[in-house]
Amino acid sequence: MRARHVAGAVTVAAMTVLGTSACSAGSQAGPPSSAPPSSAPPSSAPPSAGQSASASARDRLRDGLLTQAQLPQGFHLLTAEINSTTTAAPHGPASTVPIASMPCSELGVQSFMTHHAPPLEDVAVGMEQVPEQISEQVPDDAWFGQEALDRYAPGRAAEVMAAIRAAAQRCPSYANALDSGTTTQETVSVTAADVPADDSLVLRIASALPDDPEPYVSEQAFVREGDVILMVQKLVAKKPRAGVEAVLPAAVAAYRAPTAH
Repeated sequence: MRARHVAGAVTVAAMTVLGTSACSAGSQAGPPSSAPPSSAPPSSAPPSAGQSASASARDRLRDGLLTQAQLPQGFHLLTAEINSTTTAAPHGPASTVPIASMPCSELGVQSFMTHHAPPLEDVAVGMEQVPEQISEQVPDDAWFGQEALDRYAPGRAAEVMAAIRAAAQRCPSYANALDSGTTTQETVSVTAADVPADDSLVLRIASALPDDPEPYVSEQAFVREGDVILMVQKLVAKKPRAGVEAVLPAAVAAYRAPTAH
C-alpha cells in the first residue's frame, strides 16, 4: 500500500509542477478583438520587425512539440490538466547558483535546468499512458511526464549539457531528506540517448526508501540540437516497464520535422 501512496503523492506533486511551469500562455491567449474603428489612436500600431521575429521564433519552437498524432500508441496529451503550449522563458525566479555548483538533491527536481540555467524561450507539453489495470505485483505500466523545448543563446546550450553531465558525475550517490522526515538514498547514472543529436544524455535516479528493497525510478533525457535542448522526463515509478525511450524518438522526430522549422 505504501507504494501506491508514494506514487499517488508524486503524481499530485507532478501535476502541480507541470501546471506551474505552464503559466505564461494562458495570460497571452484570448478571443480575437474586433477591428478598431478608423478613429483609433496611433497607439494601435503594427508590431515592429523585432517583435514579429520574436513571435515567429516562439511559434517555430512550439511547432516542434509533440502532437497527439505524433505520440506513440496508447499515449495522450495532458491538455486538460496543463496548458500544452507555454511560451517565453519560465516565470520562476532564476537561481544565482549554476548547475555545476547546485546541491546534489537538485538533480531530482523537474525544473533544475531552467532554474539554474534559464533559457531564452521555453515550451512544454505533458503526456501520459495509463494501464488498464494497476497491480503492485507487476511492473508499473503507467507513464506520466512531459516534453520541453528550451532555446538558449548561441553556444549556451552546449555549456548547459556539459554542466548537467558534470553534476551527475559529481553526485553518483547521495542522501535526500524529505519534508516528511524520511531520508532516501539516491543513486544517479548517466547514459547516452540512442537518438540522432549534437549531444544527448539520459539522467536516471533511483530513490530507495528505508526498509524497501524496490527503488522508485525517475528519468530525464536531454537532447541538444544546436541551441535548443529537448527534454523528456518520465516521473517516478516503481519497477517501470518503460522509461524515456518510450517517447524520446518520437519527440526528436517531431522537433526535426521540416514543418517545425
